[in-house]
Amino acid sequence: MSQTYDESAVRVLKGLEPVKERPGMYTRTTDPTHICQEVVDNAADEALGGYARKIAVTVHTDGSLSVEDDGRGIPVGLHPAEHIPVVELVFTQLHAGGKFDKTAGGAYAFSGGLHGVGVSVTNALSTRLEVEVKRDGAVWRIVFSGGDVIEPLTQIGECGARTSGTSVRVWPDPKYFESPRYSMTELERLLRAKAVLLPGVAVTLTIEKADGSSDTRTWRYPDGLKSYLDELCNSDAPLAPPFAAEHYAGPDHDTFAEGEGAAWAFAWFEEGTGGGESYVNLIPTASGGTHEAGLRTGVFEAMKAFVEHHGLMPRGVKLLAEDVWSRARYVLSARVLDPQFQGQTKEKLNNRDALKLVSAMVRDPFEHWLNTHVDDGKKIAELAIRQAQHRLKSTRKVEKKKGSGVAVLPGKLTDCESEDIERNELFLVEGDSAGGSAKLARDKETQAILPLRGKVLNSWETDRDQLFGNAEIHDISVAIGVDPHGDGDAPDLSGLRYGKIAILSDADVDGSHIQVLLLTLFYRHFPKLVEHGHIYVAQPPLFRVDVPGQGKTRPPRKFYALDEAEMDGIVDRLRAEQVREGSWSVSRFKGLGEMNPEQLRDTTMNPDTRRLLPVQIRTDAHDDTRRMFSMLMGKGEASSRRTWMEAHGNEVETDI
Repeated sequence: MSQTYDESAVRVLKGLEPVKERPGMYTRTTDPTHICQEVVDNAADEALGGYARKIAVTVHTDGSLSVEDDGRGIPVGLHPAEHIPVVELVFTQLHAGGKFDKTAGGAYAFSGGLHGVGVSVTNALSTRLEVEVKRDGAVWRIVFSGGDVIEPLTQIGECGARTSGTSVRVWPDPKYFESPRYSMTELERLLRAKAVLLPGVAVTLTIEKADGSSDTRTWRYPDGLKSYLDELCNSDAPLAPPFAAEHYAGPDHDTFAEGEGAAWAFAWFEEGTGGGESYVNLIPTASGGTHEAGLRTGVFEAMKAFVEHHGLMPRGVKLLAEDVWSRARYVLSARVLDPQFQGQTKEKLNNRDALKLVSAMVRDPFEHWLNTHVDDGKKIAELAIRQAQHRLKSTRKVEKKKGSGVAVLPGKLTDCESEDIERNELFLVEGDSAGGSAKLARDKETQAILPLRGKVLNSWETDRDQLFGNAEIHDISVAIGVDPHGDGDAPDLSGLRYGKIAILSDADVDGSHIQVLLLTLFYRHFPKLVEHGHIYVAQPPLFRVDVPGQGKTRPPRKFYALDEAEMDGIVDRLRAEQVREGSWSVSRFKGLGEMNPEQLRDTTMNPDTRRLLPVQIRTDAHDDTRRMFSMLMGKGEASSRRTWMEAHGNEVETDI
């Protein structure tokens, strides 16, 4: 079937059209709760800055939802550049808002809003949206429908000179959502959490009924996070009193900006599993992120120091972070100056610096608490030690099932210490120099390094019996503990020594070629490893952007970019923050060998901050995948490759 592809086929989406065309890129489309959460988050940002004392949410009988706060009120004057009212601008334009400027004197120092996208998405996906603003002694009103203004900004009354605030009422458009109903459980949890994280702010939820009556709930927590943790734990008795505290950087902090830090509450329980909730600038992060990793790291390091100081560790037992955290429950509220979330729904924090921030803020206070509550500290330590002993016992059981005949491991393999296959990782590293940096950057407990010299043999058409004639393939097979096999075979995977096998090569053309050669080897001769999800590709960055400090309000920062597009995004963000043009420097890594161990650890090997892509094959694409490999790697397919490149060469996007 042929279709016309000419100049008229190219569409340019303007204004809020991209949101309506692809709503799933901007919000969750299961129900309208998330687009209403965007409005709640804006009210919470006012309270976080100290300008609002109440947030009132009402679910109306007609399916609409309203959010009212007593903050400063959205500005109603004309924007100096766009020449339209600012309140209209923020609801009708993507990437328009007051939260880009994080410097001293900006409208918001700390906020959950980042991109100026949230409420404009709410507006685009609503049949009607009304905004009332109280500001400077006047009451203003503007009404939208489907993102367009249907009633322009008009003054509808007067108010006291000291009265201010914003009220937004939303009618979500059901055609964009799988269900038109709000998730009341999620909404209540969100508002309850805002009350916990905003001391002194009253948060209410009113649900109107058809008979004219209504139910109203108000949330207040006298002990803040500690009270909320008690509620989350359903009054289960903790092993020791919960530890609740907060710690923020001061104006003279060497590493972090003033006000950055965290508040937390956590406790340990004899029964049940661990877990909890986390927030960044009041935004709930359901998928966690680097701030949770920082909490785990800080608590683990403090606990480990306490155990060593009091000599509590039995001989032959090594404490791991998972032993400490398996029975811990927590609530974490981090405050980060420039949060970088994964996706517009902001369910996971990606900032690498957030790990160091929260870890540094938590460790010393918790270690001090342990050493001033020694009896409670020993109870928690003994629970963690029991978990470590149970883990070691389980590992030994698995080890006994293995055969006694084990091939001699390659001499260049730097193995890990752990025997837990699920946690162990093997990095196949391009070159000896990069292998040296990787050995220094690794976690020697769970990460092994196998340097590869040169390029691996193209094994697409190599007979299985001839594979071990290549030294690199022989070493890979022996290191992973699995013999080559075919797609229809049932190989013995009991000897597998690593749960993750990661290809780590330079971010250049040669590195991509090595990736393809190794993927060819695994797809052709170790297909069950691919099928069971053991093969990964590491993504080292190509660029580093160093940004100097800006007085006491912003310390020096560094960002890593996977490619030029990501680097351009970082530069655009710095310009939006009004960082002085040209003050930052951009460095390009020529290869892994040029990265020092700390950089390699942060960007490529640390599970909390790295990018590691799983290799998967769609169940409906096996034939297409095999044909593609045959065309690309087959020795007699030169003409097919030439034809394919001539047909698709114009589609190639390069990162170098």
